Amino acid sequence: MKKTILLSSLMLIASFAGFAQDDENPLVISGSVDTYYKYQFSQITGQTSFAQDINSFSLGMANIILSKEVGKASFVADIAFGPRADASAPGAIQNLYISYSLSNKVSVTGGFMGTFVGYEVISPTGNFNYSTSYLFSTGPFQNGGLKFDFAISEKFGFMVGVFNEFDSYTNSSGGLDFGAQIYVAPIEGLEAYFNFVTSNDSGTEIDLTATYQVTDKLMFGLNTAKRTTGQFFDENVGAGLNFNGAALYANYSFSDSFALGVRGETYNDEDGGILSDVSSRVNAFTISANIGSGPLKLIPEIRFDKANEDIFEDGEDLTDSFAQFLVAAVFSF
Repeated sequence: MKKTILLSSLMLIASFAGFAQDDENPLVISGSVDTYYKYQFSQITGQTSFAQDINSFSLGMANIILSKEVGKASFVADIAFGPRADASAPGAIQNLYISYSLSNKVSVTGGFMGTFVGYEVISPTGNFNYSTSYLFSTGPFQNGGLKFDFAISEKFGFMVGVFNEFDSYTNSSGGLDFGAQIYVAPIEGLEAYFNFVTSNDSGTEIDLTATYQVTDKLMFGLNTAKRTTGQFFDENVGAGLNFNGAALYANYSFSDSFALGVRGETYNDEDGGILSDVSSRVNAFTISANIGSGPLKLIPEIRFDKANEDIFEDGEDLTDSFAQFLVAAVFSF
């Protein structure tokens, strides 16, 4: 099955590339490749969606993004392979959507899209830290459906849309999700997104993300969210997916080739069933460096997680904390 998907993807890329050669509007090809080594000071595999291998040189993912704009219409096709990709989308396609500008303020987009909920994204090129937050790891990764974006002004906009159940190419439940987003930029350098998505099957999540570019060198970020479970998890998994939490980010660029960032997060697994079978709260602290100014970026990172209960498996025992160190290499083009 995977070989069939790979062959189909390569044929798709070749056909688009051939089409672009005869068109005055160029096809834009971009993407990334990443890999990492992680040393963990115990045998805990960790609880985040990505970079779970321990004491190992490991793969992240390789992705190729095709995009093209002709007049008011455009498309994006994002195909990815590797463990990081496998832990998110149900198949090789990360994004596949078409957009059309109805006016200079209104656009419509249909297809399979990276979710509008949350601060972090799947590709490591879009995150400062290489490991991901608990909020991102248990929120939706993609939304497939139809959305309308309204850019009222440079300081205000909003989006409304209908979507399939979370992280699904098709909608097996029969019902549709409703999603909405409000964008505000009240002062220079400050941007905030208020996000809402609800589904009888997948659940409901309310989310706020914000960034404040204080100076050219210093930036602060915020993500806070609350999610309640849907009937899929109650009936098929036998556990809820109820959580809330907040993450704070601070990044400082010392030069064009060196930056340092910290992430502090508190995450509450309200009823158990996400991190363990008991209700628990985890506080996680991550410090990362970004080294490099060209296409290659190195990310050395130290992370420490501390829970109020013994929920992390350490061999045959349980413990309330773990620490890890990793170095990732991310090449983007």
